[in-house]
Amino acid sequence: MPFEFHINFIDVMLKGMIIGMLASAPMGPVGVLCIQRTLNKGRWYGFVTGIGAAASDIIYALITGFGMSFVMNLVQNEHNRFYLHISGSIILLLFGIYCWKSDPTKKIHISGNQKGSLWHNGITAFLVTFSNPLIILLFMAAFAQLGFVIPDHPIGMTLGYLSIIAGALLWWFGLTWLVDKIRGKFNTDGIQLINKIIGSCVIVFSLIILFGTLFNLYSFTY
Repeated sequence: MPFEFHINFIDVMLKGMIIGMLASAPMGPVGVLCIQRTLNKGRWYGFVTGIGAAASDIIYALITGFGMSFVMNLVQNEHNRFYLHISGSIILLLFGIYCWKSDPTKKIHISGNQKGSLWHNGITAFLVTFSNPLIILLFMAAFAQLGFVIPDHPIGMTLGYLSIIAGALLWWFGLTWLVDKIRGKFNTDGIQLINKIIGSCVIVFSLIILFGTLFNLYSFTY
């Protein structure tokens, strides 16, 4: 039915945006770099740093999605899908705990006084993010939990991947806007606070899905 068709597309878009923000939010090296550049060079230099990170993330998201599409026959089985959701929840939970306990300020990179071009700032952020292929594990967990991969639906998946980019850019735009507005009050304590809030949100999100899966409160379909 047409109504159901549109609901499915909206569902894919929402899942994609959640995944994009989830991949971008933790205060890793590029997150700290984004904040530093916003404070030292200006908001748009920070945002371009986020764009570079988002470009790297979408490459790893595509690699993850194409890889998972080859094993979708395996997870068509309800029993296998149950364990996939459980393992995805545990990975997200561990990631949230790591994020909450980590100190991103230890990874601060002291940049020079030269602003450089916007292109230079974006490319360096891309390289910093692309040098960490472990992001694939996060994408695998998120894709499994949200039932994001839909084989043989190229239009839907294209929309989904575009939504991942949109979610990532929305995060970086909001972060640079916030840091720019409170630049006089922002310090390393602010970075640590953001990281703990993000870690707490990931922990709560993973526990909700974990218990929901265990007690059959809902199920994601492929």
